[in-house]
Amino acid sequence: MIRQAAATENIQNLTDGELIAISIRGREDSFEELVRRYQRPITGYVYRILNNYDASLDVTQEVFIKVYNSLSRYSSDYKFSTWLYRIAHNAAIDYIRRNSVNQQSLETENADGAYQLQIESPHPTPEQERERSEWRNEIETVVKCLPVVYRELILLRHAQDLSYDEIAEVTNLPLGTVKNRLFRAREMMREMFVERGLTGT
Repeated sequence: MIRQAAATENIQNLTDGELIAISIRGREDSFEELVRRYQRPITGYVYRILNNYDASLDVTQEVFIKVYNSLSRYSSDYKFSTWLYRIAHNAAIDYIRRNSVNQQSLETENADGAYQLQIESPHPTPEQERERSEWRNEIETVVKCLPVVYRELILLRHAQDLSYDEIAEVTNLPLGTVKNRLFRAREMMREMFVERGLTGT
């Protein structure tokens, strides 16, 4: 029993790359540790794209099955989390394509993508804290209204805190396209905020 507990603790101390190497050799608990680390953020990411809880659970399960079957093809040149989000991205988009009649049109505009949403206050008072909470709820509502091609990029950038380069890797889009679409997404959000009577951006 002590030996098993020690083994579990050792597994938890391994890096993602070490866990992958051990998983490829057939040790199940190392892959289970990878699932434990990433299941919640991946489920949350997929859910915010699909806006469907049951579907997000199904897609997340599909993601980890694909990851397990593809471990031998993983390249350590990339962060495991970036590779994982790319698989999740593809699975979520595939789900939308299978279950959506209307496909969203893609738009691109020339922009440097430098504009950032200003949503945090460095030293909030209780009143500011309440307003910020309401503001976050408004942002969530507006993000859900974005076409999926834009919504996903906003989530990767602001919810998952991925860099532009990492988003390009996840989505398999050119870096310039990522920046252009993020700029367009933020402009669309700003227009929606104005329509909702919110002019703080």
